[in-house]
Parts: sequence; C-alpha cells; structure tokens
Amino acid sequence: MQKHRVLIVDDEADIRELLSLTLERMGVDSDCAGNEFEATQYLLKHAYHLCLTDMRLPDGDGLKLIEHISAHFPAMPVAVITAHGSADNAVAALKAGAFDYVSKPVQLQQLRTLVRHALKLVAVEKPRKSAKTQSSVARELLGVSPLIEAVRRMIDKVARSQAPVYISGESGSGKEMAARLIHQRGARADSPFVAVNCGAIPENLMESEFFGYKKGAFTGAETDRDGFFQAANGGTLFLDEVAELPLAMQVKLLRVIQEKSVRAVGSTEEVAVDVRIISATHQNLHELVSAMQFRQDLFYRLAVIEVKMPALRELPEDIALLASTTLDRMTSPLRVSPPQLSFGALKALQSYPFPGNVRELQNILERALTLASGDYIKAEDLQLTAARDANTIDKQDLAGLRASVPLPDYLERIEKKAILEALEKTRYNRTAAARLLGITFRALRYRMERLGIN
Repeated sequence: MQKHRVLIVDDEADIRELLSLTLERMGVDSDCAGNEFEATQYLLKHAYHLCLTDMRLPDGDGLKLIEHISAHFPAMPVAVITAHGSADNAVAALKAGAFDYVSKPVQLQQLRTLVRHALKLVAVEKPRKSAKTQSSVARELLGVSPLIEAVRRMIDKVARSQAPVYISGESGSGKEMAARLIHQRGARADSPFVAVNCGAIPENLMESEFFGYKKGAFTGAETDRDGFFQAANGGTLFLDEVAELPLAMQVKLLRVIQEKSVRAVGSTEEVAVDVRIISATHQNLHELVSAMQFRQDLFYRLAVIEVKMPALRELPEDIALLASTTLDRMTSPLRVSPPQLSFGALKALQSYPFPGNVRELQNILERALTLASGDYIKAEDLQLTAARDANTIDKQDLAGLRASVPLPDYLERIEKKAILEALEKTRYNRTAAARLLGITFRALRYRMERLGIN
C-alpha cells in the first residue's frame, strides 16, 4: 500500500520539525516548505494526501494556498494552523474550504486526531466513485428538481470538511436526514451520530445533559454520567432546533466549540472532545441574531457553512417520485402492491402548499391509503380541502399552542376532536359515527387506533 504523505507549510523551523516528528511517529511521511512559493513547487513534484499550512506566510497567506489547492488538487484536504484565539481566521479558512484547523500552540493530540480524520477521508475516496456509493445520497434524498440536485451536491461537498454546518429549512423539510447524510458521507461515518432536540431539554438540566456530571455533583447524581458531547466524541453532534437554547447555554456552547473541551458538572478538569457540530432550526437565525435573541458570535461559529433545505411546495416535479416511494414503503410490510395516484390526485398534490412539507405528505398518503378502494388513490381520498381548512379554522386555538408544535400534530388534535364529537353524538356507535364523518367504518377504526382512541 502507498504510504501517506503530508505537505507541511510554515515559516517557523521549530513548528515544521514538531509537525514532521509527530507525523513520522504516526507512520506518515512529510515534506516541509517555508513559504507559499516552495509549497506550490512541492505540489508540482509530489502527490500528497494532506496539506498542513500556517495562516500567515512570508509571501502570502494560508487562504491563498487553500484556494490554489482547491482549484488544482480538489481531492486533497487542507488543514490550517491559526494563532491562539484567532477565531475569525479559523472561520475564514473553513469558509474557504479548509478541512479543519488547529490553534497555536499546537496540541499534539488534536493534531493527531485531525490527521487521522483527514487520511480516513482520503482512504474512502475510491469507494465514493462506485455507482452504488455515489447514489447513496440520491437514494436517501429523493428528487430530480434542480433545488434537490443542488442540495445533494452541497452535502457531498461539506461532507469532505470538518467545518460546522447549519441546516436551515421549514419543519418537516428533511433537516435531520441531511445531517445524517453529511455524517455518513464524511470521515466520521464509523463514529457516533448523536441527535439532540434542544427544545425538549429543560433549562435547568441543559448543562448536565450536554457536558455530563460527576457523582455527587447534585442531589440524585449517584454515578458519573457522560453528556452529549462525550457520547458523540469522535463523531457528529446534531443540534436540532438550536434556536431554542437559552442565552446562558449559548455562552457555554461557544466556549466548548472554541476550546474543543468540556467540563462535566461537579468536575474541576476539562476533557478534550473531538466532535463535529451540525445544527438546524426551522426558525430564522439571522432574524434572531438581529433581535439579540441568539448570540452573533455563536451564530458565526455554527453557521460556517449553510445548507438550505427547500420547502416541498418548491419541488412540484418531485411530488410523484416522493409519493410513490412513500406508498411503496407503507405497503411493503403488508406484502401488497401499492395503489397508484390518479392523474387528479397527482395534480392536487402538486398544487397543495404543504405547510408541513414531506412529513405532511407522508401523513396525507397514510390517510389516503386507508380511504382508497381499488388500485388508485383518487383526489378525494387525499382530503386536501380538509387539511387546508385546518390551517385556517380555530385560529385562536392555534395561537394558543406553542409555536414549536408541528402542523401534523395540530391536525391530529383536530381529527381526534372531530372523531370524539361524532362518537358522542352517536352514543359511541362506530358505524353511525363513520357515516356522520363521511368515511368508511374501516377508515374510522384505523384512525381510532392511530390516535389512541379506545
């Protein structure tokens, strides 16, 4: 097997020697350049698996070298060495396409971890080119529209980096799926992927949940316990609904990102963690920053690269494929052929605004599957008028709900309320209640089981 080779670029001889010795102990060969010109000459003569460059060079800077390598050697990861506390330089390098960064004075454990991740990324480059692997994102993120194609390209691109990623998009648009694909396509694929809903954690438990705690740290802490960061060590931590984090927790999260270490509640020592952070929210973080409800410095550290998930109403050409795939998945356990969408049903779906996006499409098709008779789902089986009306009725009730309640949950409440009222009016005669609701007895029984109505 070909031995890995790394190009080191730094104008300080002692730094070059330190990095070279560290790599040698890892079984990795290296060449050293003292400036940008020497680096470009080495790149012409040899093939490298990684470039480690200082941000400040006598005849240029690390950003120019990143751009040069990205243009001429796109498969080669570039990692930068920044001055201590120079967060702006690190963010600028990541935005320019750097794989990752380490700060001076260089912590050798962090450096070794970075190198291992980078070389692992190079090692999986060949399998990526096979037809089976190349289509993995396409198999998960379905669609032929230009917007979906752009998202798939972006996922492949950011998977090759360790930069923090911010995924924006409406509820139900597939943000967690995108996060998982970025993880699976990257160098951390064999390590944990830990998903956290930031809005579901009580504020008084956040610090212990994220950073862990030591035995005796508080009442009830009978043993040591790791937090989310320790659980995701070596892998990816996905912070869903990150906008829900209170300001006090935002400060602590920022420090962990900068220092790459955590301190458990009740501990006096910090422990290094190697975690890539991907965050997401359905809210507009830019507006929250302007309203001073989200820290600007944390936003810039989380949103180094942004991936925007399109709303389903922007993808009418993908509805047919998404619907047929969803129906196949729903009927597969039953070992029956899925019904087809009639022309009218397809047109109805393509013109529907889908405020709940893909999640709502799945809910609509699940309902239609129980109502359809024969081999086709007709437009009336979709009950899109009722779904659309549900967005406008009972506005006072909707305003009283928490803003984070997804539309499908709200629709289920309305559906449950209507069924219970029909049952009461018919003295719990299910056949009569189904007739009153205008649905079949089988459909009523299915809905009652799904909604937990006994």
